[in-house]
Amino acid sequence: MQLGPRFISTLAALALAGCGGSSGGAAPTGVGAGGGTVDHLYFAVLGDTRPAVMDDTAGYPTSTITGIYRDIQAMNPRPQFAVATGDYMFASTTGTQAQPQLDLYLAARSAYSGTVFAAMGNDECDGTTAGDCTPGQTPNYDAFMSGLVAPLGQSAPYYAVKIGAADASWTAKLVVIACNAWSATQQSWLTAELASPTTYTIVVQHDPASVPTAPCVTATAALLAQHPYDLLLAGHLATFAFVPPNELVVGNGGAPLLGSSVGFGYATVEKVAAGWQVVLYDEATALPVTTVSIP
Repeated sequence: MQLGPRFISTLAALALAGCGGSSGGAAPTGVGAGGGTVDHLYFAVLGDTRPAVMDDTAGYPTSTITGIYRDIQAMNPRPQFAVATGDYMFASTTGTQAQPQLDLYLAARSAYSGTVFAAMGNDECDGTTAGDCTPGQTPNYDAFMSGLVAPLGQSAPYYAVKIGAADASWTAKLVVIACNAWSATQQSWLTAELASPTTYTIVVQHDPASVPTAPCVTATAALLAQHPYDLLLAGHLATFAFVPPNELVVGNGGAPLLGSSVGFGYATVEKVAAGWQVVLYDEATALPVTTVSIP
């Protein structure tokens, strides 16, 4: 749903007020690399930050991604953590630009003081949607692991993070899938993680359900059909889209946009009484432009 200009100030006020979910209750203690406790769930989502041309590090969208992280840092209340949906580079696997591009991303990411839980994209493998990589196979994979995964204390590109209520009234898990490092081992891990009971389950994978050529998509769809989950967060498509009933594509983080329906930006996701409230923000203005309510 697109909001007209007269609704923007109202929505901005709601965002500043925490959309009705941040008052009262126990004070949050925060979310770090190992999870944590909060009074309610409120986080940012962003994804797909890369140049338009392979190995064009000079053309990396540095100002866009820096602006996104600065905007997130400046929000009041500030999102408790951020989820990144993949594709932090566009570099040849036989060249030398994967690490320099990832370094530009990390410099931008440093503008935000919270924890960023990053999912692996196909550009962190071999650049193809169907790519399926193993450790050491490409410099892209290695740069991603050392820059965005190892700082979380993780040794694999897939991992789960537990978050709980400060007053112990609910539990949640963030399940981050590495679709382009898919294996029987990861599938067994994912099966066990999804079966672990929590009040809320948020799943992250780079490729949306509409991209079945990605290695994990068919298998994860079957597993998700067997286990209850609240949200599926994806990227890959350089746009923002809500796919009912509960898939959210956030890929407008600096890569060449798919169409002109949205500009560069990011989203916030908040657990509210009626379900989940998603707000898309424009990077250039830091103003909300779209809102979606998910039951």
